[in-house]
Amino acid sequence: MNSVIIVGAGHAGVELAAALRQRRFAGAIDLVSDEGEVPYQRPPLSKDYIKRLGSPLVLRPAKFYEEQKIGLRLGVSVAAIDRAVRSVILSNGEVLAYDHLVLATGARNRRPPVPGIDHHDILQLRSLTDARDLAKRIRNFRRIVVIGGGFVGLEAAGLLRLMGIEVDVVEMAPRLMQRAVSPTVSEWFLKFHHDSGVGVHLSRQVEAVEHCDGRVNVLLAGGVHLEADAVLLAAGVMPNVELAAAAGLEINNGVVVDDFLATSDPAISAIGDCAVYPSIHLPGPTRLESVQNACDHARTLAARLTGTLQPYDALPWFWSVQGAARLQIAGLTKPGLTEVVRGDIGSGRFSVFLLDDDRLQAAETVNSPADHMLARRLIVQGARLDPMALADNSVELSDL
Repeated sequence: MNSVIIVGAGHAGVELAAALRQRRFAGAIDLVSDEGEVPYQRPPLSKDYIKRLGSPLVLRPAKFYEEQKIGLRLGVSVAAIDRAVRSVILSNGEVLAYDHLVLATGARNRRPPVPGIDHHDILQLRSLTDARDLAKRIRNFRRIVVIGGGFVGLEAAGLLRLMGIEVDVVEMAPRLMQRAVSPTVSEWFLKFHHDSGVGVHLSRQVEAVEHCDGRVNVLLAGGVHLEADAVLLAAGVMPNVELAAAAGLEINNGVVVDDFLATSDPAISAIGDCAVYPSIHLPGPTRLESVQNACDHARTLAARLTGTLQPYDALPWFWSVQGAARLQIAGLTKPGLTEVVRGDIGSGRFSVFLLDDDRLQAAETVNSPADHMLARRLIVQGARLDPMALADNSVELSDL
């Protein structure tokens, strides 16, 4: 193999390029990004970047790409894939040949079909440009409505409150972070945000966003109106699959790959937020949006492309910083698990362990980083735990 082209320069794409060089791949590597920025970290955008605007966010310094002989092509996109001759056509008309093509195209914000949601004043936090725009405009805001009660929406809400801005969060589900965490953790964060001064509106559908004289009026189902200076959209994401679909690759809520991250074309792989893969941790196809998944995908693929075939089986883990609270998750939850709480919920430092026939499947920790790290090891080991002992704070977790 003499050439690898990577489409997308987020965590997955950059980690793959770096991992290939670490594994002594000597062929050509081209990293194509439609953004004009040196590849950067996205998670801080909704956590604290707008407070410390100007701090470095780059995944690797610019000189890294030159030193590692990685062709970094910024501000250009891949317009089409020609699978027959193994080449890509760039938006500037340039044609690049590949021996192996990797799609690390990520995801974009989902825009609900709501009148007014496409207005140019709607804010989002998906890119560095978005964050800079918000940081510049925020000094004129007193109140913001956040649409979406998932990680990004709640991280932004917590940050905005710390900056003294009034916030309303609108979530169509009956609880916060419903797809990601247990009811116990949802309830704790609901109280936490309420106590921080955030107005939380659950089981509420946004029906329209009205714009008038620099202000917004968000109309919710049931006749509720929320007036604010701006709307921040954080209603989930959609995988960027258009390029893959146009090339005839299999799509199912993402680019479908096998255990080794190969698509239906053996010369093309997909990694990161855009890839749907068979997980050993959940039944059925899985698509995850996390730094861990992106980087572990990249390292697994780099191994395969340099001669070491290994299926992807990494344990998923996530984190979320919401105001002064830190949530960490190891593993994936599913219906029917037994929930065991360890620690004092009222103190704001506790863990929720989720068991399947006493085998630890997942753990959600609030301000308890040591529990999180130990839980990751226990899940990988397939540990069986006594629920009574697990709930007993006098018993050290490391002794179970």
